[in-house]
Amino acid sequence: QVQLVESGGGLVQAGGSLRLSCAASGRTFSNAAMGWFRQAPGKEREFVAAMSGNDGHTWYADSVKGRFTISRDNAKNTVYLQMNSLKPENTAVYYCAAAARDSVYLVSSYLYWGQGTQVTVSS
Repeated sequence: QVQLVESGGGLVQAGGSLRLSCAASGRTFSNAAMGWFRQAPGKEREFVAAMSGNDGHTWYADSVKGRFTISRDNAKNTVYLQMNSLKPENTAVYYCAAAARDSVYLVSSYLYWGQGTQVTVSS
């Protein structure tokens, strides 16, 4: 059974940093694209960042470019999201997703999802 387990969320002041982790089990995702999405209350789930499995190519939402960095450790079957210069509007539940079959920007592309981790940024 495939599981994705996120960790690292919490409460942080604006301007602060957090590092999210997503540990996968049940299968190896070293050749699969993995991504991060977020969902704020009353809003749709939106793309944050993704990373390919083969060549390490990355994609970012415009709103996080230069502040967030996605990385992965295939030996640990884990993907990370380093978030710097956090803003109150970054408050959301952050979800890890694995094995994109199509565009990495689309929720519907991913086969597997974690349960999410709450990130709250206070002003």
